[in-house]
Amino acid sequence: MAGPAAFLGGPANVIMQLSFAPVGRGVLESTVTSGRFDLRPRKRGRTTLTYLAVAMLGTDEDRAAFRAAVNTAHRQVRSGPDSPVRYNAFDPRLQLWVAACLYRGTVDSLAYLFGALDEESADELYAESARFGTTLQVPPDLWPADRGAFAEYWESMLPELSLDPQIREYLLTQLVDMAPYGVWERRLFRRVNRFFTTGFLPQHFRDELGLAWSVRRQRAFEVTMRIIGRVLTVGPEAWRLYPFEEYLADMRRRRERGLPLI
Repeated sequence: MAGPAAFLGGPANVIMQLSFAPVGRGVLESTVTSGRFDLRPRKRGRTTLTYLAVAMLGTDEDRAAFRAAVNTAHRQVRSGPDSPVRYNAFDPRLQLWVAACLYRGTVDSLAYLFGALDEESADELYAESARFGTTLQVPPDLWPADRGAFAEYWESMLPELSLDPQIREYLLTQLVDMAPYGVWERRLFRRVNRFFTTGFLPQHFRDELGLAWSVRRQRAFEVTMRIIGRVLTVGPEAWRLYPFEEYLADMRRRRERGLPLI
């Protein structure tokens, strides 16, 4: 886990998730306004990072408590009569795709920061990453058996991905160009966000969104990530795990006090 990479690569990961039409329409049409990124981007980001922290660093009790909180919101996320595709937030197939994107993003970010994992570490990370899905409704036997099976699953999903005009516009304006944020935040960080978001995206997704990229930009992205990785390597572990540990501790305090977890 690397918190700085989660900050920088988060928008790209959401883009991958929402490229599967039932997931994208579920987010676009959601009536749960308290958790919509376009309305409350900081709260949405905090909830997502807390979920990652609970799934990978939390206890079974933490995961059960957070599952119950997420389920409360997910019960309201289902397609209506006018939705162009059918979806239900409790569908394990949709949750599997989201979990797969989270795993893919984790592996990519660690490789950019620190170099490729050795085979033993890669297998260990893959096995633990099943919790990205099993923390919610993905049954353990639905998670591909090993990294080879995951690669086959990933490739099999690419032809099923599509962006209708509404979802494409949503992704470009809300996630790439930071529309939910204030004017000064957009002026300061929009170009940086676009750079890292495009850098973290596999080429298939860049092409779908029409995001320009080049060998020179790829090199600049890789050098920047490796510098960040070097800083994290020589610094205290708390730097690497920020903000995961803080968000996990906050979730536990909220649970003890009976406050909402999301």
